[in-house]
Order: sequence, then C-alpha cells, then structure tokens
Amino acid sequence: MRVISGIRKGHKLTAPKGNSVRPTEDRVKESLFNILSPLKSEAIVLDLFAGSGGIGIEFLSRGASKVYFVDNSFDSIEAIKKNLEHTKLKESAEIVRGDARTAIKQLSSSDTVFDYIYIDPPYAAEELFHKTLQLIADYKMISHDGIIIVEHDKTMILKERYSGIKIFDTRNYGSKEMTYFRNEGVAV
Repeated sequence: MRVISGIRKGHKLTAPKGNSVRPTEDRVKESLFNILSPLKSEAIVLDLFAGSGGIGIEFLSRGASKVYFVDNSFDSIEAIKKNLEHTKLKESAEIVRGDARTAIKQLSSSDTVFDYIYIDPPYAAEELFHKTLQLIADYKMISHDGIIIVEHDKTMILKERYSGIKIFDTRNYGSKEMTYFRNEGVAV
C-alpha cells in the first residue's frame, strides 16, 4: 500500500493487524481519482470505515484541506495515526473512533458538510451500506455538488436513490464495484 499521487506520492502505508481490512488496490484508486478529477479546491472529506486511512490520505495528498477518518477498530485507528504521522498529514486530519452511524449523527450536529464521502464497510454487512447511505441523505451531509463514493462487492445491489441522492456512475473492478452518488438535480 502506498500513496499514488500528490504531495506524498510514493509514501508507504501500514495496514491494521489481521485480515479484516481490504486495502483499495492502486488501479482502483487511480480510476477513482480520475473520475473525481479535478478535486474541489480545499475539499472536506469523510472517510467512513477508513481501515488504514489510505483513501483519506490520498485525498489529502491531492489537495483536500481536511479529512475525517472514522473507524470502530482500535487497530485501524492506530494504523491511521501511524500513516498520518508518516506522511506528515496529521494536522489536516480528524480521527473518530466509533460506529459510522453514530459518527454521522455527531458530525451532522456540528453542521459539517462534505465535498466527498467515501464508504467502504465490510462487504458482508449489506444492510450497513443502505443504512449509512440513508443517514447521509437524511442529514444532508454532502455539499450541493459533492460526491459519495461507495466501494462494495459487485453482487450487491444498491438503491438508485436515497432521499435526494442518486447514482450517477458505476464502475466494475473484478469482484468489486464503485458506485458514485450525488444530489438529485446536479448535472453530471
């Protein structure tokens, strides 16, 4: 695992202990950021189910001003801290240890709105995908022209819409899929 572009390109990243984290492959990250390019200037990002923090760190390396990393695993939080220290991006990060749904509610109470939200729950927790997307939509956590990215198993079917957000793109990468949502009414 490494940072593939930006000011911290080439920095190696540490994965949490165990095999509960599936780091996103470089080719998938490259495709993701090609789709998002150019990133909004000074973007605020939410990395839910952050694992090693690789995606959020990639956003920071490419110019995001702040990333909130959320994970409920102690090992993941420790890996995120190490990776942020190693890449010298700690000052642009907020780390939240806890359940993603609880974190969404807490962040929404502070009126934080995100330009990008990356969601990568355990693939087997299908209901968690739907509940998380519904909460993000209900709490209106994405900026007007923001984008929500969901990494999931390609056999999983996500709804076309969740209370005002809708799918605008889907990409397949072997056994995984990336689905992109944005607010309804925003031109693609």
